[in-house]
Amino acid sequence: MTARFKFAYASAVVLAAAAAAVLVSALVLAAIGVEPFAVFAVILTEPLKDTFGITEILVRSTPLILVALGISIAFRSGVLNIGAEGQIIIGIAAATAVAVSFPGLPKPVLLPLTLLAGAAGGAVWGGIAGTLKAKRDVNEILSTVMLNYIAAQLYGFLLRGPMIDPEELTMGSGTPQSVRLPRAAWLDRLIPGTRLHAGLIIALVLAVLVYVLLWRTTAGFRLRAAGAEPKAARYAGIRVQRSIVAAMLLSGAFAGLAGAVELSGVHRRAIESISSGYGFSGIVVALFAGLNPALIPPAAFFFGLLLLGADMTQRSMSVPANMVYVLQGAIILAIVSAKAVLADQYAREKAYRLYGRIFDRRHPETP
Repeated sequence: MTARFKFAYASAVVLAAAAAAVLVSALVLAAIGVEPFAVFAVILTEPLKDTFGITEILVRSTPLILVALGISIAFRSGVLNIGAEGQIIIGIAAATAVAVSFPGLPKPVLLPLTLLAGAAGGAVWGGIAGTLKAKRDVNEILSTVMLNYIAAQLYGFLLRGPMIDPEELTMGSGTPQSVRLPRAAWLDRLIPGTRLHAGLIIALVLAVLVYVLLWRTTAGFRLRAAGAEPKAARYAGIRVQRSIVAAMLLSGAFAGLAGAVELSGVHRRAIESISSGYGFSGIVVALFAGLNPALIPPAAFFFGLLLLGADMTQRSMSVPANMVYVLQGAIILAIVSAKAVLADQYAREKAYRLYGRIFDRRHPETP
């Protein structure tokens, strides 16, 4: 098969998948009585019209980048981490506990400790599922999903009990939230008057480091080899079980760090629903980027645009904001379908014969 055909075939499959995703989304929007293309126009253009919109996209992209980086490490290592949502929550709880326990520490000490505590919390939560997978062959999808529920209940208990703001008890309102973090634990704002914070820089730097880890180091090669073909990796001397645990520790650490960054950079206190579904959206971002750390930042920007655009359509067109999840679902189906078609050698060979009849006026032989 020629390089020209391979490129044309892959491009056609991707374009067909994208068109199918748009069509499904349009049909759903039409079913609820709104004009699909008007909604698409608002989602894709309104957030880009001013500085506020662009910075808000970047604010939402930051945790998505971090979560997606962790997901890419896990998936490349052959572990399906569906527990990033719970790992974010545990990371937030751990970061809050450290920040409010040492309010007198200077910023160069307290801020890194807060972020590291979030990463450590997420790593522990991810490591539980990784250990169960490596030692007892427990299905990681089941364990991570169950750990999400446990994390949510534990976080709710902490916000209503040990970590609740004492002023909420004094005033009698009982709002489940922690005290405000000391200023030494805050991430600086990059642009005054906006919520864009230094966590974006952290996320971009880590994207480069993860790319280097996976494709430029021996450790990254071991992780990818263990995920690509465990039996061959074992034969080559790679400790697959250790790679599984390491991948889940790293994946959980990135999710926990995403929670700590969201806490220190945006909300600056632990509140309910602080994760905003970033744990699940990050999986979509990682898949959309093809599990490539270099493509994760632009993919996260696109999904940040979708999230903010969905909020705008809710205000301006009375479209439910959760419609963005329909778009995400359509994109996931499109990605999975495209990957399946691209991996189907029989379909590729049939397309190659058709390609030869149309462009070469002959029947090329299948290589």
